Amino acid sequence: MKVKKDNQPIIMFDGICNVCNHWVQFVIKRDPKGIFKFLSLQSDLACSLITDHTLNNKQLDSIILIDKDQIYTESTAILHIINKLTGPIRFFVLFWIIPKKIRDKVYRFIAKNRYRFFGEKESCLVPSKEIQSRFIKTETESGKTDE
Repeated sequence: MKVKKDNQPIIMFDGICNVCNHWVQFVIKRDPKGIFKFLSLQSDLACSLITDHTLNNKQLDSIILIDKDQIYTESTAILHIINKLTGPIRFFVLFWIIPKKIRDKVYRFIAKNRYRFFGEKESCLVPSKEIQSRFIKTETESGKTDE
């Protein structure tokens, strides 16, 4: 499997989680320059990237940000993403002052209960034509596209 290296930050997310899908839509609306690319954690490419970066299974319950070969998970990923967005949401970067242990504990509580609190979809998000270019398409060895 190949992915084009364009040095854009990649946000990997749970494609069947309602809160994760809303987060992706939220980021897209506040990222007018199209800085971020998106990849479902359910994709083969995401599994490969997770293995390549030696992430463990607990991080599969996390938004994962890959930015310039750095990996960020949980609350740290969210704060790095917010820092690159536009609008009043940037106020929340002030949460950096909260110790990581506390931020991540809150993040893990929400992640653990996300399906119970927010529900889940039957299948992964299918992006509209307007935002399709923001989602990473992977190519299998046969040259077919796997979304």
